[in-house]
Amino acid sequence: MERRTHLVNTHTDIVATGWVARLPRAWLPYLLVARVDRPIGTWLLFLPGLWGILLVRAPMAETARLIALFAIGSLVMRAAGCVVNDLWDRDIDRKVARTAGRPLASGALRPWHALIFLAVLLQLGMAILFQLNQVSQILGVASLLLVGLYPLAKRVTWWPQLMMGFTFGFGAPLGYAAASGHLDAAWVALYAAAILWDLGFDTIYAHQDREDDALVGVRSTARLFGEHTRPFLAACYAAAVAMLALAGWLSGIGGWFYPALALPAVLLARQVIALDIDDPAGCLRLFRANREVGLAVGLAILAGWA
Repeated sequence: MERRTHLVNTHTDIVATGWVARLPRAWLPYLLVARVDRPIGTWLLFLPGLWGILLVRAPMAETARLIALFAIGSLVMRAAGCVVNDLWDRDIDRKVARTAGRPLASGALRPWHALIFLAVLLQLGMAILFQLNQVSQILGVASLLLVGLYPLAKRVTWWPQLMMGFTFGFGAPLGYAAASGHLDAAWVALYAAAILWDLGFDTIYAHQDREDDALVGVRSTARLFGEHTRPFLAACYAAAVAMLALAGWLSGIGGWFYPALALPAVLLARQVIALDIDDPAGCLRLFRANREVGLAVGLAILAGWA
Protein backbone atom coordinates (compact mmCIF):
# COMPACT_ATOMS: atom_id res chain seq x y z
CA MET A 1 0.00 0.00 0.00
CA GLU A 2 2.87 2.40 0.75
CA ARG A 3 4.33 1.88 -2.72
CA ARG A 4 1.00 2.59 -4.42
CA THR A 5 0.41 5.73 -2.36
CA HIS A 6 3.86 6.94 -3.27
CA LEU A 7 3.17 6.40 -6.96
CA VAL A 8 -0.13 8.28 -6.80
CA ASN A 9 1.64 11.27 -5.29
CA THR A 10 4.59 11.30 -7.69
CA HIS A 11 3.51 9.74 -10.96
CA THR A 12 0.10 10.72 -12.22
CA ASP A 13 -1.18 11.67 -15.65
CA ILE A 14 -3.34 14.49 -14.26
CA VAL A 15 -1.91 17.98 -14.76
CA ALA A 16 -4.42 20.36 -13.16
CA THR A 17 -2.02 23.31 -12.94
CA GLY A 18 -0.82 25.87 -15.48
CA TRP A 19 -3.27 27.49 -17.90
CA VAL A 20 -5.95 24.87 -17.18
CA ALA A 21 -6.17 26.02 -13.56
CA ARG A 22 -6.97 29.59 -14.66
CA LEU A 23 -10.23 28.55 -16.34
CA PRO A 24 -13.60 28.26 -14.51
CA ARG A 25 -13.44 25.45 -11.97
CA ALA A 26 -16.61 23.81 -13.33
CA TRP A 27 -14.81 23.24 -16.62
CA LEU A 28 -11.88 21.40 -15.06
CA PRO A 29 -13.28 17.81 -15.04
CA TYR A 30 -14.24 18.13 -18.72
CA LEU A 31 -10.86 19.58 -19.68
CA LEU A 32 -9.04 16.84 -17.81
CA VAL A 33 -11.13 14.00 -19.21
CA ALA A 34 -10.47 15.45 -22.68
CA ARG A 35 -6.71 15.56 -21.87
CA VAL A 36 -6.36 19.17 -22.97
CA ASP A 37 -3.74 19.47 -20.23
CA ARG A 38 -1.59 17.05 -22.24
CA PRO A 39 -1.62 17.88 -25.98
CA ILE A 40 0.82 15.11 -26.94
CA GLY A 41 -2.08 12.77 -27.71
CA THR A 42 -3.59 15.30 -30.10
CA TRP A 43 -0.23 15.65 -31.83
CA LEU A 44 0.14 11.88 -32.20
CA LEU A 45 -3.35 11.63 -33.69
CA PHE A 46 -2.79 14.57 -36.03
CA LEU A 47 0.67 13.73 -37.38
CA PRO A 48 -0.22 10.59 -39.39
CA GLY A 49 -3.02 12.61 -41.00
CA LEU A 50 -0.45 15.27 -41.87
CA TRP A 51 1.70 12.57 -43.52
CA GLY A 52 -1.23 11.42 -45.62
CA ILE A 53 -2.14 14.92 -46.75
CA LEU A 54 1.44 15.86 -47.64
CA LEU A 55 2.17 12.60 -49.45
CA VAL A 56 -0.55 13.31 -52.02
CA ARG A 57 0.84 16.74 -52.95
CA ALA A 58 -2.53 18.40 -53.51
CA PRO A 59 -2.71 22.11 -54.48
CA MET A 60 -1.36 24.36 -51.73
CA ALA A 61 -4.70 25.94 -50.81
CA GLU A 62 -6.39 22.56 -50.49
CA THR A 63 -3.46 21.17 -48.50
CA ALA A 64 -3.68 24.09 -46.05
CA ARG A 65 -7.44 23.65 -45.71
CA LEU A 66 -7.12 19.95 -44.97
CA ILE A 67 -4.31 20.47 -42.46
CA ALA A 68 -6.46 22.99 -40.58
CA LEU A 69 -9.46 20.65 -40.57
CA PHE A 70 -7.35 17.71 -39.41
CA ALA A 71 -5.77 19.78 -36.64
CA ILE A 72 -9.19 20.74 -35.26
CA GLY A 73 -10.57 17.25 -35.87
CA SER A 74 -7.64 15.64 -34.05
CA LEU A 75 -8.28 17.79 -30.99
CA VAL A 76 -11.99 16.94 -30.99
CA MET A 77 -11.69 13.22 -31.74
CA ARG A 78 -8.81 12.69 -29.35
CA ALA A 79 -11.03 14.19 -26.64
CA ALA A 80 -13.92 11.94 -27.68
CA GLY A 81 -11.68 8.88 -27.61
CA CYS A 82 -10.45 9.75 -24.13
CA VAL A 83 -14.02 10.08 -22.86
CA VAL A 84 -14.91 6.67 -24.30
CA ASN A 85 -11.74 5.17 -22.84
CA ASP A 86 -12.37 6.61 -19.38
CA LEU A 87 -16.01 5.52 -19.36
CA TRP A 88 -15.00 1.93 -20.10
CA ASP A 89 -12.00 1.98 -17.75
CA ARG A 90 -13.17 3.98 -14.75
CA ASP A 91 -13.23 0.92 -12.45
CA ILE A 92 -9.77 -0.19 -13.60
CA ASP A 93 -8.39 3.36 -13.44
CA ARG A 94 -9.22 3.57 -9.73
CA LYS A 95 -6.80 0.69 -9.12
CA VAL A 96 -3.88 2.04 -11.16
CA ALA A 97 -1.63 4.68 -9.63
CA ARG A 98 -1.17 6.82 -12.75
CA THR A 99 -4.89 6.98 -13.61
CA ALA A 100 -6.61 7.02 -10.20
CA GLY A 101 -7.05 10.80 -10.31
CA ARG A 102 -8.86 10.89 -13.65
CA PRO A 103 -12.24 12.67 -13.35
CA LEU A 104 -14.44 9.61 -13.96
CA ALA A 105 -12.30 7.34 -11.79
CA SER A 106 -12.17 9.85 -8.92
CA GLY A 107 -15.85 10.79 -9.13
CA ALA A 108 -15.18 14.41 -10.13
CA LEU A 109 -17.24 13.79 -13.27
CA ARG A 110 -20.41 11.69 -13.45
CA PRO A 111 -20.83 9.18 -16.31
CA TRP A 112 -23.96 10.80 -17.70
CA HIS A 113 -22.22 14.18 -17.80
CA ALA A 114 -19.41 12.50 -19.71
CA LEU A 115 -21.91 11.00 -22.16
CA ILE A 116 -23.41 14.42 -22.89
CA PHE A 117 -19.91 15.81 -23.40
CA LEU A 118 -19.14 12.89 -25.73
CA ALA A 119 -22.27 13.58 -27.79
CA VAL A 120 -21.20 17.21 -28.26
CA LEU A 121 -17.69 16.16 -29.31
CA LEU A 122 -19.01 13.63 -31.82
CA GLN A 123 -21.30 16.23 -33.36
CA LEU A 124 -18.34 18.55 -33.79
CA GLY A 125 -16.33 15.70 -35.31
CA MET A 126 -19.10 14.90 -37.77
CA ALA A 127 -19.35 18.58 -38.77
CA ILE A 128 -15.65 18.53 -39.66
CA LEU A 129 -15.96 15.19 -41.46
CA PHE A 130 -18.67 16.57 -43.71
CA GLN A 131 -16.13 19.09 -45.02
CA LEU A 132 -14.20 16.19 -46.61
CA ASN A 133 -14.86 14.11 -49.72
CA GLN A 134 -17.15 11.09 -49.79
CA VAL A 135 -14.37 8.50 -49.47
CA SER A 136 -13.10 10.25 -46.34
CA GLN A 137 -16.58 10.48 -44.89
CA ILE A 138 -17.06 6.71 -45.22
CA LEU A 139 -13.67 6.05 -43.67
CA GLY A 140 -14.32 8.53 -40.87
CA VAL A 141 -17.62 6.92 -39.91
CA ALA A 142 -15.98 3.48 -40.01
CA SER A 143 -13.24 4.70 -37.65
CA LEU A 144 -15.83 5.26 -34.91
CA LEU A 145 -15.96 1.48 -34.50
CA LEU A 146 -12.25 1.48 -33.66
CA VAL A 147 -12.72 4.34 -31.21
CA GLY A 148 -15.46 2.41 -29.41
CA LEU A 149 -13.70 -0.97 -29.32
CA TYR A 150 -10.13 0.09 -28.52
CA PRO A 151 -10.67 0.43 -24.73
CA LEU A 152 -11.96 -3.16 -24.60
CA ALA A 153 -8.83 -4.63 -26.18
CA LYS A 154 -6.82 -4.74 -22.96
CA ARG A 155 -9.44 -7.07 -21.47
CA VAL A 156 -9.27 -9.71 -24.21
CA THR A 157 -5.82 -9.59 -25.81
CA TRP A 158 -2.16 -9.04 -24.98
CA TRP A 159 -2.02 -6.66 -27.96
CA PRO A 160 -4.14 -3.61 -27.04
CA GLN A 161 -1.29 -1.42 -28.28
CA LEU A 162 -1.82 -2.88 -31.76
CA MET A 163 -5.49 -1.95 -31.56
CA MET A 164 -4.38 1.50 -30.51
CA GLY A 165 -2.20 1.60 -33.62
CA PHE A 166 -5.15 0.85 -35.88
CA THR A 167 -7.15 3.56 -34.10
CA PHE A 168 -4.62 6.40 -33.74
CA GLY A 169 -2.90 5.54 -37.01
CA PHE A 170 -6.16 5.90 -38.93
CA GLY A 171 -5.38 9.54 -39.54
CA ALA A 172 -2.79 8.48 -42.15
CA PRO A 173 -5.20 6.76 -44.56
CA LEU A 174 -7.90 9.33 -43.78
CA GLY A 175 -5.59 12.22 -44.64
CA TYR A 176 -4.42 10.45 -47.81
CA ALA A 177 -8.01 9.81 -48.92
CA ALA A 178 -9.05 13.38 -48.08
CA ALA A 179 -6.29 14.79 -50.28
CA SER A 180 -6.49 12.27 -53.14
CA GLY A 181 -10.11 11.11 -53.15
CA HIS A 182 -9.13 7.46 -53.66
CA LEU A 183 -7.45 4.45 -52.06
CA ASP A 184 -4.37 2.71 -53.45
CA ALA A 185 -1.26 0.76 -52.46
CA ALA A 186 0.50 3.86 -51.07
CA TRP A 187 -2.50 4.34 -48.79
CA VAL A 188 -2.03 0.80 -47.41
CA ALA A 189 1.72 1.21 -46.86
CA LEU A 190 1.26 4.55 -45.10
CA TYR A 191 -1.37 3.08 -42.77
CA ALA A 192 0.95 0.16 -41.98
CA ALA A 193 3.73 2.62 -41.11
CA ALA A 194 1.46 4.54 -38.75
CA ILE A 195 0.24 1.35 -37.06
CA LEU A 196 3.78 0.08 -36.45
CA TRP A 197 4.94 3.45 -35.15
CA ASP A 198 2.00 3.64 -32.76
CA LEU A 199 2.53 0.05 -31.62
CA GLY A 200 6.09 0.91 -30.68
CA PHE A 201 5.54 4.14 -28.78
CA ASP A 202 2.41 2.90 -27.03
CA THR A 203 4.35 -0.10 -25.76
CA ILE A 204 6.81 2.37 -24.21
CA TYR A 205 3.87 4.25 -22.69
CA ALA A 206 2.38 1.04 -21.26
CA HIS A 207 5.53 0.35 -19.26
CA GLN A 208 4.46 3.12 -16.90
CA ASP A 209 1.66 0.87 -15.63
CA ARG A 210 3.24 -2.56 -16.03
CA GLU A 211 3.21 -3.51 -12.36
CA ASP A 212 -0.24 -2.11 -11.62
CA ASP A 213 -1.63 -3.72 -14.77
CA ALA A 214 -0.38 -7.09 -13.57
CA LEU A 215 -2.17 -6.61 -10.25
CA VAL A 216 -5.53 -5.74 -11.84
CA GLY A 217 -5.27 -8.19 -14.74
CA VAL A 218 -4.86 -5.70 -17.60
CA ARG A 219 -2.89 -7.03 -20.58
CA SER A 220 -0.41 -5.11 -22.72
CA THR A 221 2.57 -5.60 -25.00
CA ALA A 222 4.66 -4.07 -22.21
CA ARG A 223 3.73 -6.99 -19.98
CA LEU A 224 3.97 -9.48 -22.84
CA PHE A 225 7.53 -8.58 -23.86
CA GLY A 226 8.85 -7.26 -20.52
CA GLU A 227 12.66 -7.33 -20.54
CA HIS A 228 12.60 -8.15 -24.26
CA THR A 229 10.86 -4.90 -25.18
CA ARG A 230 13.95 -3.31 -26.73
CA PRO A 231 14.29 -5.77 -29.66
CA PHE A 232 10.51 -5.69 -30.16
CA LEU A 233 10.60 -1.89 -30.24
CA ALA A 234 13.50 -1.92 -32.69
CA ALA A 235 11.57 -4.26 -34.99
CA CYS A 236 8.44 -2.07 -34.86
CA TYR A 237 10.32 1.12 -35.62
CA ALA A 238 12.47 -0.43 -38.36
CA ALA A 239 9.38 -1.82 -40.05
CA ALA A 240 7.62 1.56 -39.72
CA VAL A 241 10.49 3.32 -41.49
CA ALA A 242 10.51 0.63 -44.20
CA MET A 243 6.77 1.09 -44.75
CA LEU A 244 7.23 4.86 -44.98
CA ALA A 245 9.89 4.33 -47.66
CA LEU A 246 7.53 1.97 -49.50
CA ALA A 247 4.67 4.48 -49.30
CA GLY A 248 6.95 7.14 -50.75
CA TRP A 249 8.06 4.88 -53.59
CA LEU A 250 4.49 3.88 -54.43
CA SER A 251 3.43 7.55 -54.48
CA GLY A 252 6.27 8.51 -56.83
CA ILE A 253 7.88 10.94 -54.40
CA GLY A 254 11.25 12.51 -55.23
CA GLY A 255 14.58 11.06 -54.25
CA TRP A 256 15.33 13.47 -51.39
CA PHE A 257 12.61 11.78 -49.35
CA TYR A 258 14.75 8.72 -48.67
CA PRO A 259 17.86 10.36 -47.18
CA ALA A 260 15.55 12.71 -45.25
CA LEU A 261 13.99 9.65 -43.60
CA ALA A 262 17.31 9.23 -41.80
CA LEU A 263 16.31 11.92 -39.27
CA PRO A 264 13.15 10.20 -37.96
CA ALA A 265 15.02 6.86 -38.12
CA VAL A 266 17.77 8.23 -35.88
CA LEU A 267 15.24 9.73 -33.46
CA LEU A 268 13.49 6.35 -33.21
CA ALA A 269 16.80 4.54 -32.73
CA ARG A 270 17.60 6.88 -29.84
CA GLN A 271 14.37 5.80 -28.15
CA VAL A 272 15.32 2.15 -28.47
CA ILE A 273 18.77 2.78 -27.00
CA ALA A 274 17.51 5.04 -24.16
CA LEU A 275 14.61 2.81 -23.08
CA ASP A 276 14.57 1.87 -19.40
CA ILE A 277 11.37 -0.04 -18.74
CA ASP A 278 11.76 0.44 -14.97
CA ASP A 279 11.74 4.24 -15.22
CA PRO A 280 8.10 5.41 -15.67
CA ALA A 281 9.03 9.07 -16.00
CA GLY A 282 11.68 8.18 -18.58
CA CYS A 283 9.15 6.11 -20.54
CA LEU A 284 6.82 9.11 -20.59
CA ARG A 285 9.62 11.33 -21.92
CA LEU A 286 10.39 8.86 -24.70
CA PHE A 287 6.70 8.59 -25.56
CA ARG A 288 6.40 12.38 -25.83
CA ALA A 289 9.50 12.52 -28.04
CA ASN A 290 7.44 10.98 -30.83
CA ARG A 291 5.97 14.38 -31.68
CA GLU A 292 9.39 15.32 -33.06
CA VAL A 293 9.56 11.98 -34.89
CA GLY A 294 6.22 12.63 -36.58
CA LEU A 295 7.21 16.15 -37.56
CA ALA A 296 10.48 14.82 -38.96
CA VAL A 297 8.53 12.40 -41.18
CA GLY A 298 6.46 15.34 -42.43
CA LEU A 299 9.65 17.25 -43.24
CA ALA A 300 10.99 14.22 -45.12
CA ILE A 301 7.85 14.16 -47.28
CA LEU A 302 8.22 17.87 -48.01
CA ALA A 303 11.85 17.30 -48.94
CA GLY A 304 10.76 14.60 -51.34
CA TRP A 305 8.38 16.94 -53.13
CA ALA A 306 10.80 19.90 -53.15
